[in-house]
Amino acid sequence: MEKTQSLIETRPRKERVVLVGVDSKQSIYNIEDSLEELGELAKTAGAKPIAKISQSLDHIHPSHYIGKGKIQEVKQLLQETQANGIICDDELSPVQLKNLEAFLDTKIMDRTMLIMDIFAQRAVSREGNLQVELAQLQYRLPRLVGLGTSLSRLGGGIGTRGPGETKLESDRRHIRSRIQELKKELQNLEKHRELIRSRRQNSGTPLIGIIGYTNAGKSTLLNALTEAGVLAEDKLFATLDPTTRKVELPGGTEVLFSDTVGFIHKLPHHLIQAFRSTLEEVHYADILLHVVNSQSLNLEHQMQIVYDTLKQIGDITCPIITVYNKIDIPTQQPLLPDPRAKRTYPISAEEKTGLTELLQGIEEVLQEDKKLFEVFIPYAESQWVQLIYGQCEVIKIEHRAEGTYMKVYADNYIIHKLQKYETFE
Repeated sequence: MEKTQSLIETRPRKERVVLVGVDSKQSIYNIEDSLEELGELAKTAGAKPIAKISQSLDHIHPSHYIGKGKIQEVKQLLQETQANGIICDDELSPVQLKNLEAFLDTKIMDRTMLIMDIFAQRAVSREGNLQVELAQLQYRLPRLVGLGTSLSRLGGGIGTRGPGETKLESDRRHIRSRIQELKKELQNLEKHRELIRSRRQNSGTPLIGIIGYTNAGKSTLLNALTEAGVLAEDKLFATLDPTTRKVELPGGTEVLFSDTVGFIHKLPHHLIQAFRSTLEEVHYADILLHVVNSQSLNLEHQMQIVYDTLKQIGDITCPIITVYNKIDIPTQQPLLPDPRAKRTYPISAEEKTGLTELLQGIEEVLQEDKKLFEVFIPYAESQWVQLIYGQCEVIKIEHRAEGTYMKVYADNYIIHKLQKYETFE
């Protein structure tokens, strides 16, 4: 009888995790929906959620996250499911992490660790990697003891990936020193970003910032508008590093569309701080395009989370256009009005429907503050003609003996820049 050889599994086993949450009065999210999202985050990070458990409390337990009775239930569930870790739906304090580790004798993770792990997997640019490492180290510094024990159980997996993984066993002094190095490097990159931003502003090209809840379809929309080739997956935080592309609007105006990292329920403070320089690009946008997943059952809450996150970054004064994406999918979900938006448009980025109307609307909003302006540009200074073509709606143009006459709709920035060439005919 022929013997069959057993195959050896060489791929790393997925972490089997139990999701644990607290249904507190402070949360705007339904606990079931929040744990569902936590499960999607876990899958994106490469783990396998096999059970979930929650507890209703007025406030999260300060020393154990959940009550001691519920901890016993979690321990029993871990044994029954043969799970090798838990993921808590909130950021754990060092004390909570240490106590849960002592009670449950298993790997303890939280939402913040999970999101940072996904960011570590997704970061491509040098700036993105530095930002992730900074956030990881700021998170780990006060948790060195608990994390050292917890993360060593499986020798890898969630919480150990990314640029910061070799720093886990470092002492506090070394980590503080590394944090300062990272901040200096990011400051240097920010100076470079400011130089690029200054050049863009001098060119007068309007910037359209694409914002929205994670997985709302921002990258798909950018690809549909610009053929940017940005990774667009049905996963949370499919893209991390910002992408900027040029588009010509129906009336001929050239604009830049810039994608941003998706926002999410309970976005970790460490990440907002580490990615502040990237997120602050929204301050320099002429219009913010707020992409909303029209199929989400938490549409209203997700929209609110986006606006709450914008407040953390700073005051936003530019117009907002809300885009209700994924209308190609049949649903009974009504589209909510957005009182903060100047205009709203239903679209399908996947099917490329509604995009012409959206681009026309963007152009109309850009032109709302524009005025009729006449200029005569000498041929020796014809570089200004290219600026006008890129930034203005040209009504009339005449090439004359000594220069170019143009009648255009221009904003105050262009009018101020070309004031010495103004003419009246």
